[in-house]
Amino acid sequence: MAIQWFPGHMNKAKKELEERLGGIDVVIEMLDARLPGSSANPMIARLARGKPALKVLNKQDLADARVTEQWLQWYRKQPGTQALGLDASDAAPAQKLVAACRELAPGRGGVEKPLRVVICGIPNVGKSTLINSLMGRRIAKTGNEPGITKGQQRIMLADDIELFDTPGMLWPKIIVPQGGYNLAASGAVGRNALDEEEVVLELLLYLMKRYPAELDARYKIGDSDGLQDWQVLELIGKKRGAVLPGGRINIQKASEIVLTDFRDGNIGRISLELPEEWAAWEKAAKEHEVLRAAQKEDARLEREEKKKGVRR
Repeated sequence: MAIQWFPGHMNKAKKELEERLGGIDVVIEMLDARLPGSSANPMIARLARGKPALKVLNKQDLADARVTEQWLQWYRKQPGTQALGLDASDAAPAQKLVAACRELAPGRGGVEKPLRVVICGIPNVGKSTLINSLMGRRIAKTGNEPGITKGQQRIMLADDIELFDTPGMLWPKIIVPQGGYNLAASGAVGRNALDEEEVVLELLLYLMKRYPAELDARYKIGDSDGLQDWQVLELIGKKRGAVLPGGRINIQKASEIVLTDFRDGNIGRISLELPEEWAAWEKAAKEHEVLRAAQKEDARLEREEKKKGVRR
């Protein structure tokens, strides 16, 4: 199952962002520290090409600290890019953001040349929570479901810094399958666009490979080596009482338990991708897209030839 979710308000937000970018000095993109590659919007990268970029890895307290540091270094090596990590416990997020933005656009600032920045990100990445923290009061709606913010907001981050908030956006076609599953696991995708059991099985496969100790510590399932993902899910369901009459496991309930635990950080500090893993997944996906496009073109030409033969 391919994970895709691009409702109408996201297309509207994309057009508004495109119109706004002409007067923007720095593009802040908030990423989920647990899945930085999967949560980086290629549509934003394309629209903002050439603009200084600040990558904010949010929810770093939920991510594997060693992996987060790898991602920060990976982004900082990219031209015109700065990166920093944030989480809900950060006491002075505004100072960090302001300093990073001024570093990226040293020629802007002051009353005559105010620094204009826009903040973008996928749904449910924590943008609204951050903005409320920056302003010291609740001016942006927050929630656990994606798609809470539906329109742009203008905020004075400092006397000479204007920040424009935008609604959370995905992109029309997610070509990296692992990225789609990771986005769904994080809560960035509407529930009507995913099969929770399938998402959880993909999540468990990664946890069994990278975080088996954390998985056992949370669910007391013992050594998962040699078990299939579905067997681990059934064990979790049994341990957590997700049992139907007759002893059958309530797979939907078990899936919801695992997703909630992951999103809340109850399994531990988990990162779902390394920079080199993401690069390999993305490379394979792009090659697959090129092959598919070639196959579609071949099929189109074949249909055209058949039509010509019929007309003759």
